[in-house]
Amino acid sequence: MKLLSRTPAWIGHPVAAIRVVVVLTLFVGLAYPLGMTAIAQVPGLRDDARGSLLAEGGSRLIGQSFLDGDGNPIPYYFQPRPSNAGDGYDAAASAAGNLGPESTVDVLGPDGKQSLLTQVCGRSKAVGELERVDGSRPYCTADGVGAVLGIFRADGTTGRATRVVSLNQACPSTPFRTEYEGVSVECAEPGEDYGKAVVTPVRGEASADPKVPADAVTASASGLDPQISPAYAELQTPRIARERGLGEKDVRKLVDTYTTGRGLGVLGEPAVNVVELNAALDRARPMKGI
Repeated sequence: MKLLSRTPAWIGHPVAAIRVVVVLTLFVGLAYPLGMTAIAQVPGLRDDARGSLLAEGGSRLIGQSFLDGDGNPIPYYFQPRPSNAGDGYDAAASAAGNLGPESTVDVLGPDGKQSLLTQVCGRSKAVGELERVDGSRPYCTADGVGAVLGIFRADGTTGRATRVVSLNQACPSTPFRTEYEGVSVECAEPGEDYGKAVVTPVRGEASADPKVPADAVTASASGLDPQISPAYAELQTPRIARERGLGEKDVRKLVDTYTTGRGLGVLGEPAVNVVELNAALDRARPMKGI
């Protein structure tokens, strides 16, 4: 009588496990990635799969800074919105500023920190000067900081004013107001504690509809968005036409080419892709040295 040979159980289980590992490795680790790579080469998907790269460098999906070596805007490029990602549009450091509407008072001194209000005021002033328009905004001083007073009152938070400090204007600067409620306004001494003062933003006389759009002075949540509003692109158009030696009508045509509408016709707002637009400008009218 011939005995039937059987694989011992202690060998069978490891062998089955090895088979499963080999099959899954071949399918998930080799066949599936190769299949997805092949599908990604189909016309219409190829550019997106490669990161939507531009021939001039960079990706049309990630914004870029168009600044010179000193950090100033290059005048013949459309400027993007501000970025809090690293030193600006750093894809490895996507981040928001994490400052809200209550951020109105600066920390003065060499290790100080600007409030969101002062950042907005300073950016608006700079954009206004670059585009040759009025860069003033409500609650901003003429020198580009938040127009915020710290008011000390006789009864703490109520009563007559006994002392008034312009919290965002460090001495020896001249406060944006000479007096408030009959009390002379002082400049702020860096390091001094004004915690007992009542923080009071001052509206001022600037228009409620500033010439400089909101996206020109505020960063996106990711810090990487390559788009700006059509209003900000229109504000920059005269400068671009002047610097490039183009007609404003020609620049507007390019802007329209790289303007996208609302998603599904109702989602979001129209936007202009600055990265693609600047690349198109370089093709249409190259500048010396670039």
